[in-house]
Amino acid sequence: MRAMRDAWVNFPDGAPVAWLLRRVGHPGAHRVAGPDLMPRVIEAGQEHGLRHLLFGSTPEVLERLQASLRERFPEALIVGAISPPFRSLSSQEEAELTAEINAARPHIVWVGLGLPKQDEWMWNNRTAYTPALALGVGAAFEFLAGTKPRAPQWMQRAGLEWLHRLLHEPRRLAARYLKTNTEFLGRAVAVMARRYTRSAVHALRRPF
Repeated sequence: MRAMRDAWVNFPDGAPVAWLLRRVGHPGAHRVAGPDLMPRVIEAGQEHGLRHLLFGSTPEVLERLQASLRERFPEALIVGAISPPFRSLSSQEEAELTAEINAARPHIVWVGLGLPKQDEWMWNNRTAYTPALALGVGAAFEFLAGTKPRAPQWMQRAGLEWLHRLLHEPRRLAARYLKTNTEFLGRAVAVMARRYTRSAVHALRRPF
C-alpha cells in the first residue's frame, strides 16, 4: 500500500478496477494495461530519444522482447535488459544492479516482476534509478515477446482477460485469483454499499 500511495500515478490495469472507478465518480476511467501502455510509450518516445531499460523476467524472454521491440520500433533506444534472480538479493547484488542501471542512463525503467513484487521493488529501489521513471507492467514482457498468448480483443473488451490467463496457467494463477478476485469483490460491494447509503441519506434529508 505504501508503494501504491507514494507512486507518481497508479493506472487501473484491469477492467474491473476501471469499472469500479466509473461507478464511484470517475466516469472517464478506462483500463490502462501494461501490454498496451508499453509499446505506445516506446513508439512515441522514438522522436524524443527516450532511453528504455528492461528489468525483470528471464534472459530468454528479454532477448525475444528486445528483438520484437526493435523490429516494431527501429528508432527506439533500448539501452539495457536485466534479468534479476528470482530470490532475495544480497546488498552486494543490489549495489551491482544499481550500478548497471545507472550506467545505462535510462529515462524509463520498465519493470516486469509481477505483483506485488514489482511495486515493492520500485518503491524500495526508487533512489537506484532516479531520475528515471519506473513503470511496472506485469506480464507485458511475455506478451510483447510472444512467449505467452494474450487474450483476444473481445475478451479484453469484456473484462475477461484474467479468465484467459487463468485457462492458460491454472496451476500458477488459480489460488492467486481465488484470493485476489474474492477480496476485490468484497471490497467493491462494500464501496458501492457505502456510496448508495450516503446517497439515500442525502435524499432523505432533502426538504420536500
